Amino acid sequence: MAVADTKSFRQAAKRYDVSQTSLSAQVAKVEAALKVQLFERHRRSVLVTEGGSELIECMRNVLVDADDVSIAARRLLEPLAGTLRIAVIPTIGPYLLPTVAAKLRRELPLLTLAWLEEKTETLVRQIRHGSLDGAFLALESDIGDVSCETITQDPFVLAVPPCHRLGDSSTPIPLSSLQGESLLLLDEGHCLRDQVIEFCSGVDVDELAFRSTSLPTLVQMASANMGITLLPLIAVPAETHRSDLVTRPIEPPTPHRTIILAWRQQSALAVAMREISQTARLAVQNRPAADRPAVS
Repeated sequence: MAVADTKSFRQAAKRYDVSQTSLSAQVAKVEAALKVQLFERHRRSVLVTEGGSELIECMRNVLVDADDVSIAARRLLEPLAGTLRIAVIPTIGPYLLPTVAAKLRRELPLLTLAWLEEKTETLVRQIRHGSLDGAFLALESDIGDVSCETITQDPFVLAVPPCHRLGDSSTPIPLSSLQGESLLLLDEGHCLRDQVIEFCSGVDVDELAFRSTSLPTLVQMASANMGITLLPLIAVPAETHRSDLVTRPIEPPTPHRTIILAWRQQSALAVAMREISQTARLAVQNRPAADRPAVS
Protein backbone atom coordinates (compact mmCIF):
# COMPACT_ATOMS: atom_id res chain seq x y z
CA MET A 1 0.00 0.00 0.00
CA ALA A 2 2.87 2.36 0.72
CA VAL A 3 4.30 1.75 -2.76
CA ALA A 4 0.86 2.43 -4.26
CA ASP A 5 0.40 5.61 -2.21
CA THR A 6 3.85 7.06 -2.86
CA LYS A 7 4.31 5.68 -6.41
CA SER A 8 7.87 4.97 -5.34
CA PHE A 9 9.72 1.99 -3.87
CA ARG A 10 12.31 4.36 -2.44
CA GLN A 11 9.78 6.54 -0.63
CA ALA A 12 7.82 3.51 0.61
CA ALA A 13 10.97 1.90 1.99
CA LYS A 14 11.93 5.14 3.71
CA ARG A 15 8.46 5.47 5.24
CA TYR A 16 8.77 2.08 6.97
CA ASP A 17 12.51 2.12 7.59
CA VAL A 18 13.40 -0.91 5.46
CA SER A 19 15.82 -1.26 2.60
CA GLN A 20 14.51 -0.65 -0.90
CA THR A 21 15.98 -3.96 -2.07
CA SER A 22 14.19 -5.88 0.68
CA LEU A 23 10.89 -4.15 -0.01
CA SER A 24 11.15 -4.80 -3.74
CA ALA A 25 11.88 -8.48 -3.11
CA GLN A 26 8.90 -8.81 -0.75
CA VAL A 27 6.53 -7.17 -3.23
CA ALA A 28 7.82 -9.50 -5.96
CA LYS A 29 7.03 -12.49 -3.71
CA VAL A 30 3.48 -11.19 -3.18
CA GLU A 31 3.03 -10.81 -6.94
CA ALA A 32 4.34 -14.33 -7.51
CA ALA A 33 2.01 -15.78 -4.87
CA LEU A 34 -1.00 -13.94 -6.29
CA LYS A 35 0.07 -14.55 -9.91
CA VAL A 36 -0.83 -10.91 -10.60
CA GLN A 37 1.48 -8.02 -11.41
CA LEU A 38 0.67 -5.22 -8.96
CA PHE A 39 3.04 -2.56 -10.30
CA GLU A 40 4.60 -1.40 -13.53
CA ARG A 41 8.21 -0.54 -12.68
CA HIS A 42 9.73 2.33 -14.64
CA ARG A 43 13.06 3.99 -14.17
CA ARG A 44 11.66 7.09 -12.45
CA SER A 45 8.17 6.05 -11.46
CA VAL A 46 5.91 3.22 -10.36
CA LEU A 47 2.39 2.74 -11.73
CA VAL A 48 -0.31 0.57 -10.20
CA THR A 49 -1.72 -1.92 -12.71
CA GLU A 50 -5.46 -2.32 -13.21
CA GLY A 51 -5.45 -5.65 -11.38
CA GLY A 52 -3.14 -4.25 -8.75
CA SER A 53 -5.50 -1.38 -8.02
CA GLU A 54 -8.34 -3.78 -7.20
CA LEU A 55 -6.21 -6.08 -5.08
CA ILE A 56 -4.50 -3.27 -3.18
CA GLU A 57 -7.93 -1.89 -2.24
CA CYS A 58 -8.78 -5.33 -0.82
CA MET A 59 -5.49 -5.37 1.11
CA ARG A 60 -6.23 -1.92 2.46
CA ASN A 61 -9.59 -3.12 3.79
CA VAL A 62 -7.95 -6.17 5.39
CA LEU A 63 -5.44 -4.01 7.25
CA VAL A 64 -8.16 -1.60 8.40
CA ASP A 65 -10.15 -4.56 9.77
CA ALA A 66 -7.02 -5.88 11.49
CA ASP A 67 -6.46 -2.51 13.14
CA ASP A 68 -10.04 -2.65 14.40
CA VAL A 69 -9.20 -5.73 16.48
CA SER A 70 -6.65 -3.89 18.62
CA ILE A 71 -8.81 -0.75 18.71
CA ALA A 72 -11.83 -2.74 19.87
CA ALA A 73 -9.77 -4.35 22.64
CA ARG A 74 -8.62 -0.94 23.93
CA ARG A 75 -12.14 0.51 23.70
CA LEU A 76 -13.55 -2.36 25.79
CA LEU A 77 -11.41 -1.12 28.66
CA GLU A 78 -12.17 2.57 28.16
CA PRO A 79 -14.36 3.53 25.18
CA LEU A 80 -14.02 7.27 25.74
CA ALA A 81 -10.27 7.62 26.22
CA GLY A 82 -7.30 8.00 23.90
CA THR A 83 -6.92 9.93 20.66
CA LEU A 84 -9.40 10.06 17.80
CA ARG A 85 -8.83 11.65 14.39
CA ILE A 86 -11.89 13.79 13.61
CA ALA A 87 -12.28 16.05 10.58
CA VAL A 88 -14.67 18.73 9.39
CA ILE A 89 -15.42 20.36 6.05
CA PRO A 90 -14.39 24.04 5.65
CA THR A 91 -17.97 25.36 5.44
CA ILE A 92 -18.78 23.82 8.83
CA GLY A 93 -15.52 23.95 10.80
CA PRO A 94 -15.19 27.65 11.72
CA TYR A 95 -18.81 27.89 12.82
CA LEU A 96 -19.33 24.56 14.58
CA LEU A 97 -16.00 23.80 16.25
CA PRO A 98 -15.73 26.74 18.68
CA THR A 99 -18.87 25.54 20.43
CA VAL A 100 -18.55 21.80 19.93
CA ALA A 101 -14.82 21.39 20.68
CA ALA A 102 -15.15 23.23 23.99
CA LYS A 103 -18.12 21.06 25.00
CA LEU A 104 -16.28 17.86 24.08
CA ARG A 105 -13.26 18.87 26.18
CA ARG A 106 -15.49 19.46 29.20
CA GLU A 107 -17.72 16.40 28.85
CA LEU A 108 -15.15 13.86 27.59
CA PRO A 109 -11.89 14.87 29.33
CA LEU A 110 -10.11 11.54 28.70
CA LEU A 111 -10.65 11.81 24.97
CA THR A 112 -8.16 13.70 22.79
CA LEU A 113 -9.41 14.82 19.39
CA ALA A 114 -6.94 15.48 16.58
CA TRP A 115 -8.79 17.84 14.22
CA LEU A 116 -8.41 18.08 10.44
CA GLU A 117 -10.17 20.28 7.88
CA GLU A 118 -10.65 19.10 4.29
CA LYS A 119 -13.24 18.81 1.51
CA THR A 120 -15.87 16.08 1.57
CA GLU A 121 -14.42 13.82 -1.12
CA THR A 122 -11.05 13.59 0.64
CA LEU A 123 -12.58 12.97 4.06
CA VAL A 124 -14.89 10.21 2.84
CA ARG A 125 -11.94 8.46 1.21
CA GLN A 126 -9.88 8.73 4.41
CA ILE A 127 -12.72 7.32 6.50
CA ARG A 128 -13.02 4.39 4.12
CA HIS A 129 -9.27 3.74 4.24
CA GLY A 130 -9.12 3.97 8.03
CA SER A 131 -6.76 6.95 8.19
CA LEU A 132 -9.57 9.04 9.70
CA ASP A 133 -11.94 8.00 12.49
CA GLY A 134 -14.85 10.32 11.75
CA ALA A 135 -15.89 13.60 10.13
CA PHE A 136 -18.52 16.30 10.38
CA LEU A 137 -20.13 16.38 6.92
CA ALA A 138 -23.32 17.37 5.12
CA LEU A 139 -25.67 14.41 4.69
CA GLU A 140 -26.82 15.74 1.31
CA SER A 141 -23.32 15.30 -0.15
CA ASP A 142 -21.99 12.16 -1.82
CA ILE A 143 -20.73 10.41 1.32
CA GLY A 144 -21.14 6.77 0.30
CA ASP A 145 -21.89 4.01 2.80
CA VAL A 146 -21.07 5.33 6.25
CA SER A 147 -22.65 5.21 9.68
CA CYS A 148 -23.74 8.60 10.96
CA GLU A 149 -25.67 10.60 13.54
CA THR A 150 -27.46 13.88 12.86
CA ILE A 151 -26.10 16.94 14.68
CA THR A 152 -28.40 19.68 13.40
CA GLN A 153 -30.38 21.02 10.45
CA ASP A 154 -28.72 24.03 8.82
CA PRO A 155 -31.05 26.12 6.59
CA PHE A 156 -29.68 28.39 3.85
CA VAL A 157 -30.45 32.11 3.82
CA LEU A 158 -30.18 34.71 1.09
CA ALA A 159 -27.31 37.18 1.58
CA VAL A 160 -27.30 40.48 -0.34
CA PRO A 161 -25.53 43.85 -0.06
CA PRO A 162 -27.47 46.58 1.81
CA CYS A 163 -28.35 48.43 -1.40
CA HIS A 164 -29.88 45.38 -3.09
CA ARG A 165 -33.61 45.31 -3.91
CA LEU A 166 -34.10 42.02 -2.08
CA GLY A 167 -32.64 43.46 1.11
CA ASP A 168 -35.72 45.58 1.83
CA SER A 169 -38.14 42.71 2.37
CA SER A 170 -39.08 41.74 5.91
CA THR A 171 -40.71 38.47 4.83
CA PRO A 172 -39.22 35.23 3.51
CA ILE A 173 -37.97 35.50 -0.07
CA PRO A 174 -39.59 33.28 -2.74
CA LEU A 175 -37.22 31.38 -4.99
CA SER A 176 -38.66 33.18 -8.02
CA SER A 177 -37.27 36.47 -6.68
CA LEU A 178 -33.76 35.30 -7.66
CA GLN A 179 -34.67 35.32 -11.36
CA GLY A 180 -31.98 37.12 -13.37
CA GLU A 181 -29.69 37.69 -10.38
CA SER A 182 -25.90 37.19 -10.43
CA LEU A 183 -24.94 34.41 -8.04
CA LEU A 184 -21.61 34.08 -6.24
CA LEU A 185 -20.56 30.49 -5.54
CA LEU A 186 -17.75 28.55 -3.92
CA ASP A 187 -15.14 26.81 -6.07
CA GLU A 188 -15.43 23.28 -7.46
CA GLY A 189 -15.10 20.55 -4.86
CA HIS A 190 -17.14 22.27 -2.15
CA CYS A 191 -20.34 20.34 -1.47
CA LEU A 192 -22.06 23.60 -0.49
CA ARG A 193 -21.60 24.80 -4.07
CA ASP A 194 -23.38 21.71 -5.41
CA GLN A 195 -26.25 22.12 -2.95
CA VAL A 196 -26.82 25.78 -3.89
CA ILE A 197 -26.71 24.97 -7.62
CA GLU A 198 -29.27 22.21 -7.14
CA PHE A 199 -31.61 24.52 -5.21
CA CYS A 200 -31.37 27.26 -7.84
CA SER A 201 -31.74 24.88 -10.79
CA GLY A 202 -35.34 25.94 -11.39
CA VAL A 203 -34.49 29.64 -11.61
CA ASP A 204 -32.62 31.50 -14.36
CA VAL A 205 -29.66 32.90 -12.40
CA ASP A 206 -26.24 33.86 -13.72
CA GLU A 207 -23.28 32.13 -12.13
CA LEU A 208 -20.45 34.63 -11.86
CA ALA A 209 -17.03 33.63 -13.17
CA PHE A 210 -15.43 34.43 -9.82
CA ARG A 211 -15.42 31.40 -7.55
CA SER A 212 -14.30 31.67 -3.97
CA THR A 213 -12.29 29.09 -2.07
CA SER A 214 -13.87 30.08 1.26
CA LEU A 215 -17.08 31.47 2.72
CA PRO A 216 -15.39 34.60 4.19
CA THR A 217 -14.15 35.61 0.72
CA LEU A 218 -17.57 34.89 -0.76
CA VAL A 219 -19.18 37.13 1.85
CA GLN A 220 -16.78 40.00 1.20
CA MET A 221 -17.42 39.82 -2.54
CA ALA A 222 -21.18 39.92 -1.98
CA SER A 223 -20.78 42.77 0.51
CA ALA A 224 -18.88 44.71 -2.20
CA ASN A 225 -21.98 44.43 -4.42
CA MET A 226 -20.37 41.88 -6.77
CA GLY A 227 -23.43 39.62 -6.60
CA ILE A 228 -25.68 37.76 -4.17
CA THR A 229 -25.18 34.41 -2.50
CA LEU A 230 -26.71 31.81 -0.20
CA LEU A 231 -25.19 31.21 3.21
CA PRO A 232 -25.71 28.34 5.66
CA LEU A 233 -27.44 29.77 8.72
CA ILE A 234 -24.72 28.45 11.03
CA ALA A 235 -22.24 30.84 9.36
CA VAL A 236 -24.39 33.98 9.64
CA PRO A 237 -23.23 35.30 13.07
CA ALA A 238 -19.54 35.19 12.19
CA GLU A 239 -19.75 36.32 8.57
CA THR A 240 -22.30 39.15 8.88
CA HIS A 241 -20.44 40.49 11.91
CA ARG A 242 -17.51 41.44 9.67
CA SER A 243 -19.52 42.59 6.65
CA ASP A 244 -22.49 44.78 5.68
CA LEU A 245 -24.50 41.93 4.24
CA VAL A 246 -28.24 41.71 4.78
CA THR A 247 -29.67 38.20 5.22
CA ARG A 248 -33.21 37.09 4.47
CA PRO A 249 -34.96 33.73 5.05
CA ILE A 250 -36.20 31.80 2.04
CA GLU A 251 -39.77 30.61 1.57
CA PRO A 252 -40.53 26.91 2.08
CA PRO A 253 -39.42 24.50 0.93
CA THR A 254 -36.40 26.15 2.51
CA PRO A 255 -33.07 24.80 1.22
CA HIS A 256 -30.95 23.26 3.95
CA ARG A 257 -28.21 20.80 4.72
CA THR A 258 -28.10 18.21 7.48
CA ILE A 259 -24.89 18.32 9.51
CA ILE A 260 -23.82 14.84 10.63
CA LEU A 261 -20.93 13.04 12.26
CA ALA A 262 -19.96 10.14 9.98
CA TRP A 263 -17.71 7.14 10.57
CA ARG A 264 -16.88 3.87 8.86
CA GLN A 265 -19.47 1.12 9.05
CA GLN A 266 -18.54 -1.66 11.50
CA SER A 267 -15.94 0.61 13.07
CA ALA A 268 -14.75 -0.43 16.53
CA LEU A 269 -15.18 3.23 17.51
CA ALA A 270 -18.96 3.33 17.05
CA VAL A 271 -19.67 3.77 20.78
CA ALA A 272 -17.29 6.71 21.03
CA MET A 273 -18.65 8.26 17.83
CA ARG A 274 -22.22 8.13 19.09
CA GLU A 275 -21.16 9.75 22.36
CA ILE A 276 -19.34 12.50 20.46
CA SER A 277 -22.44 12.98 18.29
CA GLN A 278 -24.71 13.36 21.29
CA THR A 279 -22.36 15.82 22.98
CA ALA A 280 -22.01 17.85 19.77
CA ARG A 281 -25.78 17.89 19.26
CA LEU A 282 -26.38 19.21 22.79
CA ALA A 283 -23.63 21.82 22.34
CA VAL A 284 -25.37 23.19 19.24
CA GLN A 285 -28.81 23.14 20.86
CA ASN A 286 -27.64 24.89 24.03
CA ARG A 287 -25.55 27.65 22.49
CA PRO A 288 -25.81 31.04 24.23
CA ALA A 289 -28.41 33.28 22.59
CA ALA A 290 -25.68 35.68 21.41
CA ASP A 291 -24.05 32.88 19.40
CA ARG A 292 -27.20 31.63 17.71
CA PRO A 293 -27.79 32.54 14.09
CA ALA A 294 -30.45 35.15 13.46
CA VAL A 295 -31.80 36.43 10.17
CA SER A 296 -32.77 40.08 9.99
